[in-house]
Amino acid sequence: MKSPNRQKQKRRLALVAKNSSLNKLAGAAICGLGFLTALTSAAFAVEGHRSDLVNRQVLRVCADPANMPFSNEKEEGFENKIAHIIAEELKVPVTYTWFPQATGFTRNTLLAKRCDVIIGTGQGDELVLNTNALYRSAYALIYKPGTGLDGVESIFDPKLKGKRVGAVQGTPSATLIAKAGLMDKARPYRLMVDRRYDDPSADMVKDIRSGEIDAGVMWGPIAGYYGSHNGDKLTVVPLTKDVDKAGRLDFRITMGVRQGDDLWKRQLNDIIRKRQADIDKVLLEYGVPMIDEDSKPITSPRS
Repeated sequence: MKSPNRQKQKRRLALVAKNSSLNKLAGAAICGLGFLTALTSAAFAVEGHRSDLVNRQVLRVCADPANMPFSNEKEEGFENKIAHIIAEELKVPVTYTWFPQATGFTRNTLLAKRCDVIIGTGQGDELVLNTNALYRSAYALIYKPGTGLDGVESIFDPKLKGKRVGAVQGTPSATLIAKAGLMDKARPYRLMVDRRYDDPSADMVKDIRSGEIDAGVMWGPIAGYYGSHNGDKLTVVPLTKDVDKAGRLDFRITMGVRQGDDLWKRQLNDIIRKRQADIDKVLLEYGVPMIDEDSKPITSPRS
């Protein structure tokens, strides 16, 4: 038979061992909490560092120095005007990083952290984080009134059979013309050029006015601008009726920021919502053929 003293001693040892285990668990929990706290603090630090990549003292815009009607070094384009609307809301001046909008544009400007926003970029561009859309437009048919094409709203209209139609190589316009059976007399214009020295869109419109070609298909904002500059006004018709016949012809245009600059994106979205009417006014002044979600034309600023 075990003595009462020995039984008490065993109970004390068991209690000490239990308390020691609890202390270890508590210590592990405290260490784990400290680790999670450290991770959370690090995450906030990274987020803060990432947000700091955006210069808050000026609006740093990535832009092409010779890409009318979008932008140029004289700040005559509609994207230049939109940049000043954004800067007005931010209460900061505008500065530019100029680079030709061709291969490597985004990599050498926005992603190189030389600037913080591209004013006009297509929704879905994987290189950037897109804001809400500034506007939606479509490829358009452009022609001279009174030349037998009045009333044409589709590239598949029989009136275009046998006509000489201009198209920019490597764009949906070329695919559209091919599907309409107009390629045999089509006039190609280059896409990838340095706009400081070459302007294929202006050349196409010049050829329409002179009668070298009968019509052209180009991106709506370009058609709208050139169709009302440097000569008699041309007819510009967004080809919304051809969207289901020849693939994607309409696009939403957003502002582009770096992936991860979510706070900056939200701030720009707030400004777009607040100043949409002013942005629309600029776009309409430049002849941009805007369309709503039902592909109906927008002819006055949205409130």
